[in-house]
Amino acid sequence: MKVEIECLSCIIHRGYLEIAEATKNPKLQFKAASLLLDYLAKEFSPNAVAAILGTTRDRIIKRISGNPDVYREKKHISNQIAMSLLPILKKMMLIETTPEKRFRKAALAAIVGNIIEFDIPEHEVNFDQLKQLIVNAEEDLAVDEISEIYEEVKKASTILYLIDNAGEIALDKLLIGELKQLGLDVTVVVKGGPILNDATLEDAKAVSMFDLVDKVITTGTDAVGLPIPEERSTEFLEAYDQADFVIAKGMGYAETLTEVTLAQPHALLLRTKCNPVARHLGVARNKNVAKLMKR
Repeated sequence: MKVEIECLSCIIHRGYLEIAEATKNPKLQFKAASLLLDYLAKEFSPNAVAAILGTTRDRIIKRISGNPDVYREKKHISNQIAMSLLPILKKMMLIETTPEKRFRKAALAAIVGNIIEFDIPEHEVNFDQLKQLIVNAEEDLAVDEISEIYEEVKKASTILYLIDNAGEIALDKLLIGELKQLGLDVTVVVKGGPILNDATLEDAKAVSMFDLVDKVITTGTDAVGLPIPEERSTEFLEAYDQADFVIAKGMGYAETLTEVTLAQPHALLLRTKCNPVARHLGVARNKNVAKLMKR
């Protein structure tokens, strides 16, 4: 997915907020800002991919500020809050009478969890509303291919689950639990290093993901969405190539999966938190999307 002109304001806005959070040293703040603007002046073009621009932006900020994980405290809080909701949400799922209905309810909860992302212009994370958003998830479901996704899942033996954000990863456990109930081998993928508030191995441990799935691996790098091939770890490349079905969470994967040829069907689960991604998917902003992508 290529950038739109609107992406520029978001990239700069998030960069400013990250810089302010990463360091209180004015000299380092101005140096990081200057290098970011230099980079964008050279690379921002109609052929650029927002996720790649965002990855380089964050790497600049981390390198100059000396702060390797700008969102660490927010990620910690997000995990705690989302974990506290799991017992309630599990009870809500138990009233469903069939595996497909439970799968649907779990998928919707996982999609709503994708709202947990910080510093996007005009997007606010309100944890107090999270439970109600999950309850009302059907009302905001603009692309509903959950039934088609379920049918594809039933044909599979191995699932690769691409995690997006901290906090959200706790709600992903509901859907992953349903995949395990179907007897599937599930490998969860987190980022290989801190980037935005994306989940890493530290977050997987915080929500006890290792107790649920067959394997937890990383992409091998700190990139938004699907990393460029040369940055992917061998472990990730093998898992990605060998999976029967891939579930990808969030806008970063939406922005990067369009740049590759899919070898197997993918489910894209996300909340449209910005206008360019919403327009790309043909829906309004702040909507839930469950889209089946086939090769």
